[in-house]
Parts: sequence; C-alpha cells; structure tokens
Amino acid sequence: MSLKQTIENEYKNAFKSKDKNKISTYRLILSSIKDLDIVNRSGPNKKETDDEDIKKLLKKMVKQRAESIDIYKKNNRTDLLEVEQNEYDILTSFLPKQLSEEETKNICSEVISKLGANSIKDMGKVMGELKKSHPDEIDFSKAGPLIKELLNK
Repeated sequence: MSLKQTIENEYKNAFKSKDKNKISTYRLILSSIKDLDIVNRSGPNKKETDDEDIKKLLKKMVKQRAESIDIYKKNNRTDLLEVEQNEYDILTSFLPKQLSEEETKNICSEVISKLGANSIKDMGKVMGELKKSHPDEIDFSKAGPLIKELLNK
C-alpha cells in the first residue's frame, strides 16, 4: 500500500472516531499532497507523485513543526505547543525512524574513515555519501555539525 493510501486510511479512521486533532492534521497532509500532485502534473517534468515525493514533503512539514515547537517553548505558549507537538507526532509516524545522535555520529565516523576524509574541504563528499547510503534515517541538519566536528579533530 502506498504512503498516500495509508494516510487516507488513517484519515478515515480518525474521521470515524471523531478525533478532531488527527482529522485536521490528516487534512493538512492530504491537501499538501494534492498540491504536490498538481505541481508534478503541470511542471515541465510531468510525473506521478510517488512515495519518495511524499516523504520529502512530510520531512519538510516535520521540520516546520520542529521550528515552531522550539519557538513556542521559548515563549511559553503551551496552548500552541501542544497542537504543534500533536501534528509533529502524526507526521513523524509516516516517516522512517530517525537515528539517534550517537548512531549518526558513528555512521559519520565510518564514512569519514572509509572516504579518507581529513579536512573540512571533504565535507561535501562525506555528506554526498551519507545521502546515498542513509537518505531516510539521518537528520542532515544534525549531521552537518557532527561532520564538521569530526573533520576538525
């Protein structure tokens, strides 16, 4: 079953159980997927929207929620924080599990030694290899600083 179908099924279940928070989040996701469909069909490179496109969209939405959560925490807005946190949890449930910081650091170290990277100039090579080998499990916004730290040693 495709990711889109899974999300649609979850939406139907939330609708049946009358869970307003989940309903609004699933509507938001499905609306974004429809927008993506339209862009993919009307652009110069016409193509069907696949699971990879939807994963990219969900990652973008998760990143937006994470930034909002940080801001709401700093400003003690627990009312808004709760809504964003619920959306964040639902969005992340459709994505592969992200590796912990320790696991990410270990993988970065392995790639650095495998490529023989020894200076900050090699960061692009290391990031490229990580994106090829672990595109869904690593949070690259956290991997960047880790790689810099490892290369500067």
